[in-house]
Amino acid sequence: MFNFKQKDDEFFDLFLESAKFFHAGALVLDDVMKDYTTASKKVEEINRIEHEADAINDRIIDKLNLTFITPIDREDIYALANDLDDGVDLLQGILQRYDMYRMGKPMPGAINLTKLLLSSTEEVVRAVSYLENIRKNQVQILDASHKIERYESEGDLIYRSEVAYLFENEKDPIELIRWKDVLEQLEDTLDHCELIADMLRGVVMKYA
Repeated sequence: MFNFKQKDDEFFDLFLESAKFFHAGALVLDDVMKDYTTASKKVEEINRIEHEADAINDRIIDKLNLTFITPIDREDIYALANDLDDGVDLLQGILQRYDMYRMGKPMPGAINLTKLLLSSTEEVVRAVSYLENIRKNQVQILDASHKIERYESEGDLIYRSEVAYLFENEKDPIELIRWKDVLEQLEDTLDHCELIADMLRGVVMKYA
């Protein structure tokens, strides 16, 4: 049955839950960077987080299909819900690779990229927490988005430097391939954070 009442703000609560799952996944990855021997156990943890994040995404989409008047455009709700959920999927992929490849002690660049992911996902949570009142909170949302953009730029530099180091110094081709893959996935996830930031900026421009 359609919900015809005035704009339903429960969407924002669900977005915030989804963003927190994204950050929780980054925390799990950081745990592995601190103690790589926990990788197998942490894969189980990220799988649980991913399952819960999927459930939240399903709730958002189901609610969207049943809501006649939405607080922001339907396409923005759909895109943000899927982008947040995709972020958790990317983190799950990194952890699964780390365990599957038996990576061992992390490279400094992987540790630093993970730290940037922690900061970026924290800013995603902060920005999403302000969405309920976009006009009032546009400065805070834009500030968080700009920080994410800066973290992504820092990540680009770290990624290029670390890959260059691999090709110059790593003699084992299998080790080179494994680490290059993991570093690429970390950088892709930072890029994804920037994609979310760009979308949030677009929402601010549309509604503020």
